[in-house]
Amino acid sequence: MRAEQVADATDSTLPGPGDGAPVGGAGTQFEEEPAMTDREATPSTPEDLLAGSSVDTEDPHAESSVSTEEQVTEVVVAAEGDTTANGAVAETTAATEAIEAAAQPVDEQTEPPAAEPVDEQTEAPAAEPAFDLLKPPAPVPVASTDPSRWGRVDAEGMVFVTTAAGERAVGSWQAGEPEEGLSHYARRFDDIRTEVELLEARIVSGAGDPKQSLTSAKHIKESLVDAAVVGDLAALRARVEYVLAHAKQAIEAAKQAREAARAGSVARKQELAEEAEKIAAESTQWKHAGDRLRTILDEWKTIRGVDRKTDEQLWRRFSKARDTFNRRRGSHFADLDRQRSTAKARKQELVDEAEQLAESDDWGVTAGRYKQLMTEWKAAGRAPKDSDDALWQRFRAAQDKFFARRSSAFNERDAEFTDNAKAKEDLLAEAEKINTSDLDSARAQLHRIQERWEAIGKVPRERVRDLEGKLRAIEDRVRQAADQQWRRTDPEAQARAAQFRERVEEFESKAAKARAAGDNRRAEQAEAQAAQWREWLAAAEQAVATR
Repeated sequence: MRAEQVADATDSTLPGPGDGAPVGGAGTQFEEEPAMTDREATPSTPEDLLAGSSVDTEDPHAESSVSTEEQVTEVVVAAEGDTTANGAVAETTAATEAIEAAAQPVDEQTEPPAAEPVDEQTEAPAAEPAFDLLKPPAPVPVASTDPSRWGRVDAEGMVFVTTAAGERAVGSWQAGEPEEGLSHYARRFDDIRTEVELLEARIVSGAGDPKQSLTSAKHIKESLVDAAVVGDLAALRARVEYVLAHAKQAIEAAKQAREAARAGSVARKQELAEEAEKIAAESTQWKHAGDRLRTILDEWKTIRGVDRKTDEQLWRRFSKARDTFNRRRGSHFADLDRQRSTAKARKQELVDEAEQLAESDDWGVTAGRYKQLMTEWKAAGRAPKDSDDALWQRFRAAQDKFFARRSSAFNERDAEFTDNAKAKEDLLAEAEKINTSDLDSARAQLHRIQERWEAIGKVPRERVRDLEGKLRAIEDRVRQAADQQWRRTDPEAQARAAQFRERVEEFESKAAKARAAGDNRRAEQAEAQAAQWREWLAAAEQAVATR
């Protein structure tokens, strides 16, 4: 008798699959259900489920049901009712575990472990239904709005659900009105329906772990075989199949994404290893290359998903490239140290010579030597930084000392040159007054001025061209006057003009004789030749006159 009471109480008060189980993450949206009475209310949000709410415990009529049960001293339950109650307890436990597994927050999930690929599952695939699994089936009706549509309670309190194969007993209700018992099992159905909707929303949106959703959906599918619920089991089963199909598709997509990510990770590490090898073999930009290798190492550490064997092979290549680069860089700087030691010794010699030349008064030669020393300094290369700076300061100080002394000497000389320039300006003013009409006197005056010009000495460099140009102009004027006089008295020019005159007179005589003899033709030829020579005579006389 006591076992029968426990079975009856279990059917009437234990939460059905999904009652009070945390399902889904916060904020999950699902389809609004029709309004229902307080007695038929079911959890409508994931927060209600996470809060562990139970329809039976929150039912305002539950208190009256308990009172009625307390008045019952002995409840006679059929043997099949006892079996159904035990099955309901098992179904409740399995469904609760499935809901708790599906309710894990998405944010806490980590990468799918590599040791659990989808293609290694040992479960045999379920038989595929006749409809398209990826096409959403019709919505599952809410059972609590009209539970009598999907089941009934007989006169003995047995609760039946209507299926395609006929009626199936799901439990016994002895604690109240038959309608209350039917509503109780309908609410259990609605809880599973809500759980399926949440699983569907998570898997379709991609917010959940497809493996976890697949497991939860399988548990629900298995529990529907003998679930103690009242509702449209066929529609709910179709919805579960739809969730299962999407979960499998999501798992396959995740697997392909992992494979693609793994291939990308391998390719990227391959690129980094090749870049490191190129740097190790070719680069001489030691600082930049070293920084780049450190950057490659930092990026290398962030790349995940490569299998151990491939990762170790690529790492050995990268590590070998780094070692090769470090050896080349070490060898380079060792050679550089030797070169800097040689450069230090050479620069010390140059500094010693520069300090000796700082007291020289041979300005031109010493200045040229300092230029050579600077060229040799640059060719010597860099010494160690501290030594190089100290040697350069000494070299520069010696150089500055010499050129400061030269500048002082040049300033004194420039003052003297300024006075010389003034004296030469006075000579130029005197030379401008030379009269070229008396050529011998002009030449004598110019010669005396030239002697005094040379005796004065140098002038400032910026005045040389101006002063020399003015003296040269005066010299050219005297020279041109002499040339003109020579051309006017040139004996060769005078003789040439006299020859032309004789030829004119000769042809004029021949023309006169020919005309007297009556030979007009010869007379005209002679006159023409005389005219030609007369023109040449006029040109020669004009040239002599204009010289």
